[in-house]
Amino acid sequence: MRRPMTAAFGRLRLYATGLPVALSILLSLHQPISPPSPGESPGTPARGTARMGMGVALHDGRTGSPDTRTAATQPEGVDVSSHQRTVAWSTLWASGVTWAYVKATEGTYYTNPYYGSQYTGSRAVGMIRGAYHFATPDTTGGAAQADYFVDHGGGWTRDGTTLPGVLDIEWNPYGDACFGRTKASMISWIANFLARYKARTGRDAVIYTATSWWTQCTGNYAGFGATNPLWIARYAATPGTLPAGWPRHTFWQYTSTGPTVGDHDRFNGSPDGLRKLATG
Repeated sequence: MRRPMTAAFGRLRLYATGLPVALSILLSLHQPISPPSPGESPGTPARGTARMGMGVALHDGRTGSPDTRTAATQPEGVDVSSHQRTVAWSTLWASGVTWAYVKATEGTYYTNPYYGSQYTGSRAVGMIRGAYHFATPDTTGGAAQADYFVDHGGGWTRDGTTLPGVLDIEWNPYGDACFGRTKASMISWIANFLARYKARTGRDAVIYTATSWWTQCTGNYAGFGATNPLWIARYAATPGTLPAGWPRHTFWQYTSTGPTVGDHDRFNGSPDGLRKLATG
């Protein structure tokens, strides 16, 4: 009986040794999940993992394909975050992408660990580039988040290659779509962010949003259209109806499933117009 028992124990030890390895492989295939903060449910994405367009496909289309006649005149761009990690910028440049936005910060608690390499890498191949901030109006005030953004990569210089910073204000991936704010308090939060960013950099920040979110969470407020360029998110064949106050969009994020890495976008103008936006 001794030999069969020895073999059985050997198989048990092998199983026990292999189990943690198997579990670690399975866990690595899934998005990291942080313990929920107060008011957040188990299974909520980890804080810091938010990126442009996380809710767009659920609300404003699945994918888009702009009119091919504009491809030669409207500069193609991408937006990236830590989700993309190492980006093949030379490949993007060769495919016709000439500008990029990189996630720099989120709230006042997160900086993109790949920001430096993504930001400098895009410029190294010849792109005009800028930084964006994912807003979390349920954590800290608008002015505080603008300061955090500027202090961690979101500044601006008049060098002709730096685009103004972007306020990414959209669906909350961590909880309530409008971050638990009333329409009036959301408008106030956005205004505080924009005012502080302008005071710190001398530029009016671009607002990235979707018409459906803007309508739901600000009541389709029209007060920023005269000063802040609009980056509209809509995964469809056209940008569709814009939020109130904006007669035209400046950028359009039209898909998250483009032929190359990152979400794909179009600048609503000429290459000279893009350089002018960078120059200020």
